[in-house]
Amino acid sequence: MAAPSRGGEHEMGGHMPDSVYKVIELVGTSTDGWEQAVASAVALASQSLRDLRVAEVSELDVTIENGKVSAYRAKVNVSFKYEGGG
Repeated sequence: MAAPSRGGEHEMGGHMPDSVYKVIELVGTSTDGWEQAVASAVALASQSLRDLRVAEVSELDVTIENGKVSAYRAKVNVSFKYEGGG
């Protein structure tokens, strides 16, 4: 039986680099669909944040006007490499 991996080691036995990532929550919107709403949030984030790593969709919803879907909304948690500061 293999020994459990220790903190900081990759499951394949290699050493993982020490890094810290910050996560922010964004809400993207689109009249075309949820996929476009997510892409919109990521595209805007990439204009001001460097080294984006992962975007996790945490919630999907729609806005309704006159009984019809008028917009798709995606709540997205975006992570990027943290380099200190605020």
